[in-house]
Amino acid sequence: MSLPGTKNRRRVFLMRHGEVDYRGPDGKLVNPKMVTLTENGIGQARAASAMMSGVDMDRAVCSGLPRTRMTAELVLDGEGPALEENAGFLEIRGGRVSDVPEADRAATFTKTLEQAHLPGASFAGGDAFAPFYDRVTGAFRDLATEGAWRRMLLVAHDGVNRAILAWASGAGLVGLKAFEQDMGCVNIVDLDVEEGAITGVYIKASNLTPYNYAKAGLYQTSFEQVFNPIFG
Repeated sequence: MSLPGTKNRRRVFLMRHGEVDYRGPDGKLVNPKMVTLTENGIGQARAASAMMSGVDMDRAVCSGLPRTRMTAELVLDGEGPALEENAGFLEIRGGRVSDVPEADRAATFTKTLEQAHLPGASFAGGDAFAPFYDRVTGAFRDLATEGAWRRMLLVAHDGVNRAILAWASGAGLVGLKAFEQDMGCVNIVDLDVEEGAITGVYIKASNLTPYNYAKAGLYQTSFEQVFNPIFG
């Protein structure tokens, strides 16, 4: 089960879910576990589906939250393998907004990755980065080495994808801030797997946005895109 022209190589199409709105029609914050794709997010997922229309996926995984399941289903478009859920790829959780002074909220949440590599650092007072990184990369290594497959779709979240790419690059936690993940983006990671062990990792593409390859207008960081509308 190797990619053509290779020995023991497999490919992961690593996606971030499409656009969501963390505020409801009444303007109040919505439980992030329950949000679903906006119409724009649906369009982003369909654009990714069109980009990968000639790819023969033989495995598909999502974090299990509605926004990743919906994205994956739109990408697969009724074809390919049954969609699996893996809680190892759930997103990092931030602290309580009310615990952060109002004047500091935007900077606290949008700049949190700058400190991710420091001992004991956490996401704005929520989950600690180091255990999160270990959980995600462990789940990814397990997924990479189990079963017989060649091409996998994995739909997860901004922080999760950053952790996987930072691990793949060898940067570790300090790399989280560098790997931007726009909504609905696609990353491509190849892995050499021999006798149940990963012997090579290659980032073939990062943060591709099939709905906007030139990223026209996408000038904010992915964290600014999420938190600036919330905190103004």
